[in-house]
Amino acid sequence: MKFNVSSSKLFSQLQAVSRVINSKNALPILDDVLFDLAGNELRLTASDGETTIRTSVEVEGVEGSGKVASAAKLLLETLKEFSEQPLAFTIDENNFAVNMVSQNGTYSFVGVNGNEYPEMPEAEGDAKVVNMPAGVLQSAIEKTIFCTADDELRPVMNGIFFDIAEDKVTMVATDAHRLVRYTNEGVKAGVAASFILPKKPANLLKNLLAKADEDVKVTFGAKNARFEFGNTIVVCRQIEGRFPNYNAVIPQANQNVVTIDRQTLINACKRVAVFANNGTAQLRLALSENQIKISAQDIDFSTSAEETIACDYNGTPMAIGFKAPFLIDLLSSIASADVLLKLADPARAGLILPAENEENEDVLMLLMPMLLND
Repeated sequence: MKFNVSSSKLFSQLQAVSRVINSKNALPILDDVLFDLAGNELRLTASDGETTIRTSVEVEGVEGSGKVASAAKLLLETLKEFSEQPLAFTIDENNFAVNMVSQNGTYSFVGVNGNEYPEMPEAEGDAKVVNMPAGVLQSAIEKTIFCTADDELRPVMNGIFFDIAEDKVTMVATDAHRLVRYTNEGVKAGVAASFILPKKPANLLKNLLAKADEDVKVTFGAKNARFEFGNTIVVCRQIEGRFPNYNAVIPQANQNVVTIDRQTLINACKRVAVFANNGTAQLRLALSENQIKISAQDIDFSTSAEETIACDYNGTPMAIGFKAPFLIDLLSSIASADVLLKLADPARAGLILPAENEENEDVLMLLMPMLLND
């Protein structure tokens, strides 16, 4: 079979699908990308055995049709060095030898019978379907994925929980120390269901959706979740198990409310955190009327730092400890200029919320405190 294709378009689509490939695979063929030629469409498929991505690129000068699996790394490293130009591919259907001709050279390698490549799972018979804008799904993943865990004993916490109601969609991630709940009431699902999306396909979707502007068709059954948008399909195996009751851990009566400029707080926390103990990374936030004193110390190395910044606060004076990287991560994921810190006492979880949410969005973040030595 033969076809001609733009080098830059092929490279772009190969990059998109090849991110799913593991550095080490149980099946050697999973090191490859599947080329499936039918008419003027070349479909590219890559998989790690649990997550599969398929996209397509338009081709010209087509002769014949068929499938061949080609080494992803070899193709990517070759194509990235080309300027935009047409490439002519000729594939021998008997021995799967691939010949690629550019403006200045010829490149030859041997592929594998494409019929041996694992099939992409089809949608399950009892699957439910939800449509949501690409921007909404991308935003939801971006605002939750950093709170997913890496816990072999509790795998349900290693992904994003999709809690779908008829009139809204909620996505939650937690690692037991912090939690993010993202709700969008602009998505009218029309069904009530839930599933857990693993971290790896969530990360892949976050990158792919950044360039998409259409609706995403989300299809999910008992085992797999399928995302279709534009000419791209992502299918992954869901995480099995029951996600924790996230609403039960969110405090409802944190009456001490701080309003503060988000970037000012982030910058101060980053500066002071340099002086925190490497093991605990603890920051101490002492709240008094209209100010927060942020401090940290490392007794082992006799280092300490403190900064006082202005805020809007008229609650009970108190001091609370937080792990610096966790606090900075949560604050950095918020888009609002100001943030609200809702606190009860030094031993209870604190809430971090944007002062202003995006349209139809409601974002709530929870952070467990650290015990202060003093």
